[in-house]
Amino acid sequence: MHRVTLIPGDGIGPEVTQSARDIVAATGVDLSWEVAEAGMRAGNSGGHPLPPAVFESIARTKIVVKGPTQTPFGDAYPVQVGDRIYPSVAIALRKELKLFVNVRPARNYPGIKSRFDNVDIVIFRENSEDLYIGRERMVDADTAEAIKVITRQASERVTRFAFDYMQRTGRKKLTAVHKSNVLKMTDGLFLKSAQTVAKEYPAFEFDARVVDALCMELVIKPETFDCLVLPNLYGDIVSDLAAGLVGGLGVAPGANIGDECAMFEAVHGSAPDIAGQDLANPMAVILSVVMMLRYIGEAVAADRIDAALAQVLQEGKQVTRDLGGTAGTRGMTRAIVDHLKAHQV
Repeated sequence: MHRVTLIPGDGIGPEVTQSARDIVAATGVDLSWEVAEAGMRAGNSGGHPLPPAVFESIARTKIVVKGPTQTPFGDAYPVQVGDRIYPSVAIALRKELKLFVNVRPARNYPGIKSRFDNVDIVIFRENSEDLYIGRERMVDADTAEAIKVITRQASERVTRFAFDYMQRTGRKKLTAVHKSNVLKMTDGLFLKSAQTVAKEYPAFEFDARVVDALCMELVIKPETFDCLVLPNLYGDIVSDLAAGLVGGLGVAPGANIGDECAMFEAVHGSAPDIAGQDLANPMAVILSVVMMLRYIGEAVAADRIDAALAQVLQEGKQVTRDLGGTAGTRGMTRAIVDHLKAHQV
């Protein structure tokens, strides 16, 4: 039996994660969910936005499925873990669990309106350094500065992870993304590190793009790219751009993976304005759980869910309003479950 920590999250989080739970149950996979509350809802109820019980559960399971958690603007609800303070629950979990790579697939699905066809890209974003270390200071009243940190170890680690992922999944080509024409030391080190690791994987194609040129190419001919590996900041931006190529954040899954554990989460927000109204599109969380199932060795169940979702999308009837249908969250979930039951292995 697999044990998985489930953080339902805020807003639409409980609805879309329940959808994913129902769909996994329909596959027959032997999986036990440990529910752990975190986020603004947990903070508002008099608790801590990220209580120790969450980490205790993850220490047991090593696997997390996380719903969207709300991040308020300003200084409200700082997330403190020990003597460390983070701006959000999501960032706190990634840092505390040492999840060094963010994996973001972007793929066309039938029935999802997009300006492009045949997009199938996997983005590997280095998760631990770059400007995201948060070392900032005010030089004076009119000047602020931030420190960008790139290390050989982290750059090689994320590139090696990307190649290993490609070996397991049949991918062919990796593109390293940088700005070393200007940032010759930091991005230069990232590029050199990626080039060094690429020599260990001669069976794969490898090339590089300057980040601004890459963005232009992605909105002209995205179907020519296979896998991308990027430093933290560029990875954050480009992964959202890639989601826009295939229908937006509502159809974009994600995973954050480290040496000891992994967290799977949709990258969209908590949408508090539609929470509890049976309107939320559960697709991104469902696809994140598909990634989780593949990670834990349940590839057959993952493929079945992926196929059932694709069929429901192609039929276009039992899908949520943002996808062009009239179904609610529960209706779309039932349609996927019905397809799974109709095609039992």
